[in-house]
Amino acid sequence: MSTTPEQTLQDATTAADGLAGSGEFLTFVLGEEEYGVDILQVQEIRSYDAVTRLPDAPDYIKGVINLRGVIVPVVDMRLKFRLARADYNALTVMIVLNVGGRVVGMVVDSVSDVVRLAPEQVRAVPEIGSTIDRQFLTGIGTLDERMLILLDIERLMGHEIMGLVSAEAA
Repeated sequence: MSTTPEQTLQDATTAADGLAGSGEFLTFVLGEEEYGVDILQVQEIRSYDAVTRLPDAPDYIKGVINLRGVIVPVVDMRLKFRLARADYNALTVMIVLNVGGRVVGMVVDSVSDVVRLAPEQVRAVPEIGSTIDRQFLTGIGTLDERMLILLDIERLMGHEIMGLVSAEAA
């Protein structure tokens, strides 16, 4: 199911306006997996544009963009999650988020849709030893045959390694 960023943004905006705090997530794809982020933190969805690279920034910080007068740091989530490098194409999008009072962009392979998950559809992240860092995950969402990795985007962007949002705000 392929939708344009504009269609998805319209769906996301309509959903957020009518159902604030209802367990709705914007879903997106990175590699072979599908992720979800709380719709209330999504400001907009844009096509990927070139960014201005900052010297000595970590590789997952692509750089910054000027978004209507606001300088926005942009994170490549594939690199942050140590996935294979992606070729940027027509489906590559940037999700602009409001996190801890700061605007942050994250580059993902594609945006899927907006889904509503009831509390019983969200499961705890299983214990898998120390192989994964669970602190940035809020749970695993189940929707029919789909499984969504639900991100705690405030904690992820506010983590001292990222340094994009002050720890007090996140």
